[in-house]
Amino acid sequence: MTKDKILLSRAKIVATGSYLPDNVVTNRDIEKRVDTSDEWIMERTGIRERRIARKNQASSDLAYEASLRAIKKAGIKAKDIDLIIVASVSGDMPFPSTACLLQDRLDASNAAAFDIAAACSGFIYGLSIAENFIKSGARKRILLVGVETLSRLTDWEDRTTCVLFGDGAGAAIIEASPDDSGILSTHIQSDGSLWDYIKVPAGGSRIPCSKESVEQRLHYINMKGNETFKVAVKTLENIALEALETNKLKASQLTLLIPHQANLRIIQATAKRLGLPMEKVMLNIEKYGNTSAASIPIAMDEALATGRIRSGDYILLEAFGAGLTCGAALIRW
Repeated sequence: MTKDKILLSRAKIVATGSYLPDNVVTNRDIEKRVDTSDEWIMERTGIRERRIARKNQASSDLAYEASLRAIKKAGIKAKDIDLIIVASVSGDMPFPSTACLLQDRLDASNAAAFDIAAACSGFIYGLSIAENFIKSGARKRILLVGVETLSRLTDWEDRTTCVLFGDGAGAAIIEASPDDSGILSTHIQSDGSLWDYIKVPAGGSRIPCSKESVEQRLHYINMKGNETFKVAVKTLENIALEALETNKLKASQLTLLIPHQANLRIIQATAKRLGLPMEKVMLNIEKYGNTSAASIPIAMDEALATGRIRSGDYILLEAFGAGLTCGAALIRW
């Protein structure tokens, strides 16, 4: 294999796009629904407001808007895409996949389409899949979308969880790189023994929808917050170090860390363990809350739009989520 062919096999994000619903729900708004306060929420999460999808908006609608923006920036047509991957745990319906609904809406008739469910790690899991499709030559141009409407799975009577989540979508177009830039490596892991830390208990084959399951509020997000926090920090540190060591880089060489926007204290603790100043960390959790699989692509799109990512920069993405899942990706932009 020639040197040129090796370089061409690397996958690269060539364009991004994002979409946030225009419906803003602030901490003050939530104060009117449950026993909480803006100060309490900010202190424990770093979230001041979040975007909530309107009643006529589903995940595929948000994904469509983000995808259009990424497609436009890439200068391509939807028919140029040959694979669509949607990362989401809040799709329009159990089946068909949200990816197929998105394919139809975009008229991306030349693409195969499927969903993946890795919760907040979903975009990085999808990036790992896309990278390997590109490297193998099986696909040439991939649309990867992280999208959530977690507001539909949120118990707005539970003060411990209703303050956390928001809705949104982020998209990326991935192609083969013509040079040495692109995705250097992706890393994904899971620990199924911790499956009950974050879950929606009902709605599947274990507990089908019934009058009882609805009355018991089993169709909403249930989370063990303290346990999740402790595991998240160590997990994120380990997966980040694995990505750096694989590529023989030090944390100090990173231009920007783009973490999953779950909780400001988790992000701060992880950055401290890596020896990174917060100036090198992309943050937008205050505006959008935890948008799960959408949080990293939204943050990445925002970082590009504001000039925080430039050619040649080393960018590290990292996330953890229900499963428990975790992932990291090291990119040379």
